[in-house]
Amino acid sequence: MHFCATRLFTCVYMCVWYQTLPTTGYLKGICYAEFAARVPRAGSAYIYSYVCVGEFVAFVIGWNLVLEYVIGTASVARGLSSYIDKLAGNIMQNKMREIMPINIDFLSQYPDFFSFAVIMVLAGILSSGVKESTFLNNIFTGVNLLTVSIVIIAGSLKSDVHNWAISKSEIPQAVASRAGEGGFMPFGLSGIMAGAAKCFYGFVGFDCVATTGEEAKNPQKSIPIAIVISLIIIFFSYFGISTVLTMMWPYYDQDENAPLPHVFTKVGWPAIMWIVTVGAVFALCTSLLGAMFPLPRILYAMANDGLLFRCLARINPRTKTPVLATLLSGLLAGIMATIFDLQQLIDMMSIGTLLAYTIVAICVLILRYEDPSPSSFDYPSHEQGIHSGNAGIIGSVLHLMKLLFNLSMIKYPSLLSSSITKWSIVLFSILTIGFCSVIIYGGSALKDLKLWAVILAVVFVFLMLVMLFIIGRQPNSSVKLSFKVPLVPIVPALSVFINLYLMLVLDVYTWIRFGVWLAIGFLIYVFYGLKNSEEDKLSKEKKESRLHTLEDGSARETRGEAVQAKCNYKSSSGPPDIHQNTKL
Repeated sequence: MHFCATRLFTCVYMCVWYQTLPTTGYLKGICYAEFAARVPRAGSAYIYSYVCVGEFVAFVIGWNLVLEYVIGTASVARGLSSYIDKLAGNIMQNKMREIMPINIDFLSQYPDFFSFAVIMVLAGILSSGVKESTFLNNIFTGVNLLTVSIVIIAGSLKSDVHNWAISKSEIPQAVASRAGEGGFMPFGLSGIMAGAAKCFYGFVGFDCVATTGEEAKNPQKSIPIAIVISLIIIFFSYFGISTVLTMMWPYYDQDENAPLPHVFTKVGWPAIMWIVTVGAVFALCTSLLGAMFPLPRILYAMANDGLLFRCLARINPRTKTPVLATLLSGLLAGIMATIFDLQQLIDMMSIGTLLAYTIVAICVLILRYEDPSPSSFDYPSHEQGIHSGNAGIIGSVLHLMKLLFNLSMIKYPSLLSSSITKWSIVLFSILTIGFCSVIIYGGSALKDLKLWAVILAVVFVFLMLVMLFIIGRQPNSSVKLSFKVPLVPIVPALSVFINLYLMLVLDVYTWIRFGVWLAIGFLIYVFYGLKNSEEDKLSKEKKESRLHTLEDGSARETRGEAVQAKCNYKSSSGPPDIHQNTKL
C-alpha cells in the first residue's frame, strides 16, 4: 500500500501523513471496537450494524464495504501491475497505449489486462477453500514482514536528515514546478490532508480481524484488542518505510511506480534493491489477498439476509465457499482494475470507507445514549408512553433548555433523551460539513482574516460545540461492555469531523463515481432488498408475538436481549467455511 501512496504524492512529508493517519485510524478503530464489543459474536461492520442499529444502516455500511474491498483489490492489483511493468521497462504500458489507447478523461489511459488476470487467478484460489488461501497468505505475510524490517534497518543506515530540509533554491529547475516550496512540508498543511484522504485506505484492513474472528474464545474482548494492536503495527510499518524512503533520497526525485528499488539503486545498494523488489511483490500479493478475502463473506451475508440476490448465498458443497459470490466479486474487481487507473481507484475506495466509518462513529454515539427499552421498531408508539400532549412542552423555552441540557440530572436514558441525542448528532454532522467547507473552499480567505470567512467559521464551531455539549449532557446507557470508547462524545465526534473533512477534500469526479455506486445500491435495496429481506419477515412475526405477550402482561424484552436474539439469528445463518474454522 505504501507504494501506491508514493506513486500519488512523492514528497518528504509522507511521514507526516502517517502520523496524521493513525489518529484518524485509531479514532475509527476504537469506535469500531465498541461496535464489536456490543455484539457477543465475531462479525463485520455490516453484521454489527445489522444487529445493533438496523437493516437500512447495515445495507449502507455493507454496500460501502463491498466498494472498499472491490476497489481495494483492484487498486492493489493495478499497483502490482505497475510495479512489475516498471521493473520490465514499461513494456505493458507502452504496448497497450499503442494498441488499445483509452482517450476518456475519467478512465485509465489503457486497459490493464494483467491486473484482471491476477485478480481472476486469486478469485479461483479463494473459491477452492479457506485452508488453501490461508496457507498462501501466511507465506506472503512472512516475506512481507521480513521485507519491511530489511527496508527500515538498511534504509536507516543510508538516511540523511538534510533531505528533510531541502530549500527551494536547491531544487533542480526541471522539477521545480511540481516540487512545492521545499523544506519539511513542501506542499503545506493542505497537501498533508489531501495525502491523508488518499492514503486513508492503508488503515482500513482491521475489518478483516472481525470477519475472521469466529474462532476467538472471547470475541467481545479479543477483537477490540486485536484492532488496536493491528493499527499500531500498521502505523510503525508505514511510518518507518516512509521515513527512511524520504531521508535516503530527495522527495522530488522519487520513482512513482517502484520507489524502493529506485532509491536503493541510487544509494548504491543493488543487492538490497533486488531483495526489496522480491519482497515488494510479495507485499502487494499479501495486500491483494487481504483485500479480496472478506469480500465474498460480505456478499454472502447480505445475500443471506435477502438484501442482495439470493444466488450469491449459495455454498459449494465440496469447497464450502460461496463460489458464485467469490467469482463475481473477482470479476467486478478485475473490471475496475482494467479500466480505472490507480489514483481513481484509491479515491473511490477512500470515500466509501470514510462514509462507512463515519456511520459507525455516529452509531456509537446513538447507541451510547439510547434508551435500553424496546425500540419503536419492536413496539407501537402508544406502548412506549409517547403522547401527542408532549408536543406542548416545546412551547416553553425554559423547559426546552431543561430537556436539552438535562438540568434535571436524569441518570437513565429515555425515548425523549434518545431523540434529543439523535437530532443533535444530525445537526452536528450538518454543521461539520459546513465548517469543513469553509476551511477547504475558504481557506485563503480565513488565512487573510476576511470578515465573512471568520464569522462563518466561528458560528459553525460555536454551534458544533453546543451540539456536542447537548449530547454529552444526555444520560448514558447503562449497558456494560468489555470495551468502551473513552471521552464520549468527543472521540466519536472527532472521528466524524476528520472523516467528513477528508471526504470533502476529494475531487468532484470521485464524488460522481461514488454517487453512481450508491445509486445502484439503493436501487437494489428498494426493488429487491425490501421485498426479500429476512429482517422484514422476522419483524412481522416478532411484532405479532410480542403484542400478544404484552396483552398477557409479560415483561418486555430489553435492548440487550434483542441484540442477543439477533445475534442468534445471524450466527445460525452462516456456512461452515465462512464462519467457522477460519484462521487467516
